Amino acid sequence: QVQLVESGGGLVQAGGSLRLSCAASGRTFSGYRAGWFRQAPGKEREFVAAVRWSSGNTYYADAVKGRFTISRDNAKNTVYLQMNSLKPEDTAVYYCAFALIATGQYDYWGQGTRVTVSS
Repeated sequence: QVQLVESGGGLVQAGGSLRLSCAASGRTFSGYRAGWFRQAPGKEREFVAAVRWSSGNTYYADAVKGRFTISRDNAKNTVYLQMNSLKPEDTAVYYCAFALIATGQYDYWGQGTRVTVSS
């Protein structure tokens, strides 16, 4: 059974940084893509960033490009999201998810971690 556990959220002032972690267990993840999504109050969930588990290729939403960095540690089965230059509009619950590259569907989701950026 796949489990994804996020951590690292919290309250930070605008301009600050946070690093989110997502510890994955329950299977091997070659052939998968790990992603971070977020959902702000009253808004739909949106894509933030993704990384191919095997190659390390990364993808970013325009809103976070240049400020956020996604990475993974294959040995620890952990994916990270380093968030710098945070803005109040980055306030959201952040979710880690895994998708099989062949289907593109994010089938596995974590419980989320809350990030609040104060102005």
